[in-house]
Amino acid sequence: MPEPPSTVEGLNETLGIEYLGGTAERVEGRFEVTDRVRQPFGIVHGGAFAALAETICSAGTYEAVAGDGMVAMGQANQASFLRPITTGTAHAVATARHRGRTTWIWDCEISDDDGRLCALVRMTIAVRPRPSA
Repeated sequence: MPEPPSTVEGLNETLGIEYLGGTAERVEGRFEVTDRVRQPFGIVHGGAFAALAETICSAGTYEAVAGDGMVAMGQANQASFLRPITTGTAHAVATARHRGRTTWIWDCEISDDDGRLCALVRMTIAVRPRPSA
């Protein structure tokens, strides 16, 4: 079985995203706020929040469907940014809202070190058969 998306090098490594795991109902992740995730005005770039949500939701879905020969990948990512984060760690907790045969839907809350809600992301994850090698 291929490695889950959370362990493959690429954007996750570049942004410092850590997938902390969870269950088919709830997953968690985080990244340290450094210049690699900040935009020019010193706050976390919205794309970094979106990537964090997509990473943990894709990984959580993948872990649940891989045994059936399926893979998981982002299909839609709708993010609302509520409060900036400038330092510390961005913490993400995602809850599965729909676990279908071909799509899963997650709601992801991203907060700062003080537990203040900073972003809300609704993720739709596509579930497809594993491509043949």
